[in-house]
Amino acid sequence: MSAAHDITIREEDRLRAELYEFLGALLAMPPDRTLLERTAGLSGDDSALGQAIGAMARVARAVSAPAVEREFNALFIGLGRGELLPYASYYMTGFLNEKPLSVLRSDMSRLRIARAPGVFEPEDNIASLFGMMAGMILGRFGDPATLTTQKEFYFRHIAPWAEHFFTDLEGAQNSIFYAPVGSAGRAFMEIETEAFRMTAE
Repeated sequence: MSAAHDITIREEDRLRAELYEFLGALLAMPPDRTLLERTAGLSGDDSALGQAIGAMARVARAVSAPAVEREFNALFIGLGRGELLPYASYYMTGFLNEKPLSVLRSDMSRLRIARAPGVFEPEDNIASLFGMMAGMILGRFGDPATLTTQKEFYFRHIAPWAEHFFTDLEGAQNSIFYAPVGSAGRAFMEIETEAFRMTAE
């Protein structure tokens, strides 16, 4: 990343990108011991997001990496399928690989976002979308995306379903560590939605 990119990214946007990346990492694959230890060291304020992060840290201190891996598999993989399907197409249409995925692929091409190597699942999963948002904010696909571009991407591909997904994650039968992850994701989506609605068109 060039120095010019560093100058153009505000600290609050860098923090947004870090949260997108962090939640995306937890949702992409079972967290290893290092990521769990990082999670256990977090602290939060009295906001809904801060309280969820604090709860996530408390649970992370009490669980093992193998236990969280079993939980992840039960939630997202399962025998045939997991308890939840974290894909935009599924939440928006009831089926996988539907129009939301083709719209996303078109936007990815326009924004010069390449599919990650070695990743074979559809690009409209929540972890990939959060990675894309972080990359747009930080300028990984060229210049950092404008707020208008971020807003358009967010409301097209994330806002219509992510809050519903995180609510489902909070209450999922297999959620222990991932229940406060769901709370944090839901609170973050509420903040992002409100902030984007306040930005000028």
